[in-house]
Amino acid sequence: MRDRRKCVSFDIVYHSLFNLSTVRFILSFVFTVVLAYLLGVFFDWWTVAIAPFLVALLWRQSPKRALGTGFLAIFLLWGAMALTKDIPNHHILSTRMGILILKTGAPALMILLSALLGGIIGGLSAWSGSLLARKK
Repeated sequence: MRDRRKCVSFDIVYHSLFNLSTVRFILSFVFTVVLAYLLGVFFDWWTVAIAPFLVALLWRQSPKRALGTGFLAIFLLWGAMALTKDIPNHHILSTRMGILILKTGAPALMILLSALLGGIIGGLSAWSGSLLARKK
């Protein structure tokens, strides 16, 4: 009897964590990151807005969920990419840009600002794609 209770509680936790909306969120997040990375490698920086737009258009998410998915995916992608480019050169460029733009020499603040700008672009483009998908 005791083992049965453990299985029931595990089933409740499993089904509450991995319901259909959570799986759709994770898949749209992964597809957005992969597509945005590939577009960013081969094309200009602004093509990163196409990825969340297309994913939200094809996956049919609510506008609020699409905004969150697009923001989080591009925010983490641009933050990780800026960090991986910034660490090997010992934060030289981000420190100089921080002094020029923000009047402070904090490289982490420039990386955060870059990621935030990318997240806003990604979130708004995903939001637009979900609204266009609702019209159809």
